[in-house]
Amino acid sequence: MFSLYILKSLKDDNLYIGSTNDLKRRLGEHNSGKVESTRFRRPLKLVYAEAYSVEDEARKREHNLKLRAKVWKQLSLRIKKSLAS
Repeated sequence: MFSLYILKSLKDDNLYIGSTNDLKRRLGEHNSGKVESTRFRRPLKLVYAEAYSVEDEARKREHNLKLRAKVWKQLSLRIKKSLAS
């Protein structure tokens, strides 16, 4: 199973979008400082995830959320309360 996920920094409230084949392991890597792009934004909490059976679909969704403002806006409106917590 592959996952698209959104993390929120409890330090600065910024968001990070990623994808992985092992969400629990990857969240641990982020919070232990093993991921350079989030190392200085720890601690991080999981605020959203989507599951996919095919890796390519998870990666494509990640790419679209990062590069297409309209796609990100639609999702952020749908999960507004999760992002605010």
